Amino acid sequence: MRSAHTVEQVRAAEAELMARMPEGALMQRAAAGLAYAVVEFLGRSYGARVLLLVGAGNNGGDALYAGAMLAGRGAGVEAVLLAPEHAHAGGLAALRAAGGRVVPGPRSTPDVVVDGIVGIGGQGGLRPEAAALVAGLGDVPVVAVDTPSGVDVDTGRIEGPHVQAAVTVTFGTHKVAHLVDPAARACGAVHLVDLGLDLPPAAVTALQAGDVTAMLPVPEPTAHKYTRGVVGVRAGSQTYPGAAVLCVAGAATGLVGMVRYVGGADDLVHATHPEVVVGAGQVQAWVVGSGGGEGAAAALREALADGVPLVLDADALAALDAPLPVPALLTPHAGELARMLDVDRTEVEADQLGHARKAADRFGCVVLLKGRHTLVAHPDGRVRATTVGPPWLATAGAGDVLAGLCGSLLAAGLDPFDAGSVGSWLHGAAAAAASAGGPLQAGDVAAALPRVCRALLA
Repeated sequence: MRSAHTVEQVRAAEAELMARMPEGALMQRAAAGLAYAVVEFLGRSYGARVLLLVGAGNNGGDALYAGAMLAGRGAGVEAVLLAPEHAHAGGLAALRAAGGRVVPGPRSTPDVVVDGIVGIGGQGGLRPEAAALVAGLGDVPVVAVDTPSGVDVDTGRIEGPHVQAAVTVTFGTHKVAHLVDPAARACGAVHLVDLGLDLPPAAVTALQAGDVTAMLPVPEPTAHKYTRGVVGVRAGSQTYPGAAVLCVAGAATGLVGMVRYVGGADDLVHATHPEVVVGAGQVQAWVVGSGGGEGAAAALREALADGVPLVLDADALAALDAPLPVPALLTPHAGELARMLDVDRTEVEADQLGHARKAADRFGCVVLLKGRHTLVAHPDGRVRATTVGPPWLATAGAGDVLAGLCGSLLAAGLDPFDAGSVGSWLHGAAAAAASAGGPLQAGDVAAALPRVCRALLA
C-alpha cells in the first residue's frame, strides 16, 4: 500500500525522529537521496550543469546540501537565492565550500534545475519573482524537492503558477499531492527517499499489485456458481445497446459464478455473451445505469427492491437525490459529479479530492471519481487513488466495463470501498496490458482482465 500523509502528520513524525538524531542528520539524509536522484536522472554528475532555485527554510537547505554533494562529484552547481536573507546558512556554506556558486540568475542553460523554492508548508501559487524565473527556464527539466513549488500539498489543488517537474524527490512518505490530480500531474515521476519516519495511518492511499492480489475473490475448492456470487446488470437501452454489452463484458470476466442481464438489449447481450442469463432472478449485487437512458430511474427502483449492494453508473446517477438504503458504489466522471453536486465541472476538476469526499458524505455512498488518477472516496473520509492505467483508457465505453467489473467484485463479497479500488486498479492494469503503448477500445480492456488476474495470482 502506498500511503500519502498530510503536512501535519509528516512534520510531527520528523520532529519525533529529529529529537533522537544528531542535529542536521535528517537533512543530510534527505539531501543525499536528492543528490542521488539527480545523478540517476542525468546519468552522470561530472561535467553536469545544475541550477538550484533556493527558497527559505529547510526545503532550500535540502537543495543546497544536495548541490554541495553534486559539486563534490564534479558537477558545475550554481544557486539562485530567492530569499538571500533567509537561505539555510549551513547548506549555503557547504555549497560554497564544495565549489558551488551563488548567482543572481541563470547565466547559461543548465542540464537540470533543482526546485527548492517552496517547502511542503507553502500555500498558493508561486510569487511573481519565482514564477518569472521558472518560466524563463523554458523546457529545462526540473527535479522538485518534496513537492513541486506552487501546488497545494494536502489537497492536490493548483491555484496559480507552479513548477512542472520531470521528477519529484520526496522524503519519508508520499504526500497527498503526489497521488491526487491536478497536483500529481505536476510531479512527474515520484522518487521516495525513506527517512525511517514513524507515521500514523494515512487518509489517502494507493493500492499496489500485492494489495490487489490479496483482495481478489478466489473460489474455494468446493465452490459452485451460486456460492461464487451472481451479479445482475440493468444497463443499456434501444438507444444505447452497446453500453449493455460492455457493462456485461466487465461483469463477465470470471470473477463471479454467474451474470444476469435485464434491460433493453437482450438479443445483443445474449448473442455476444451466451453464458449470461437473460432475465430477472436472485443476485448478490446489481449494476445500474450504463446507457440506461430514460429507463434508468425505473431500473434503479427495481434494483433497490432486492435490497442488495449496488453500483450506480451514468444515467442512474441522475436519478439519485438522497442517500441509498443499501451499500452502494457511485461511479461518476467529473461532469456527472458536478451535476450531482450542482457545481461547475471545472470546480470538480480543480479540487477532485474535496468534491469526491463531499459527494461520499452527501449521499452516504462510496464515490469512485473517474480520471487520470481515479479516486475512491468512503463516507468516513478515507480515499484510495488509482494511479495505474494509460491515457489511452480515456475512450468511450471504458466506464461501462468498469461498472460491470466493480459489480462483479461486489457480488463476490467485497464491500463497495474495496470493490471500487480493486476494480479501478484492475481496469487500469488491463488497459495497460491491452494497449501495449498504443490505442485500444473498451472491449479490449474487458478481454484483458482475466489475463491480468492470472498474472497477479501466478
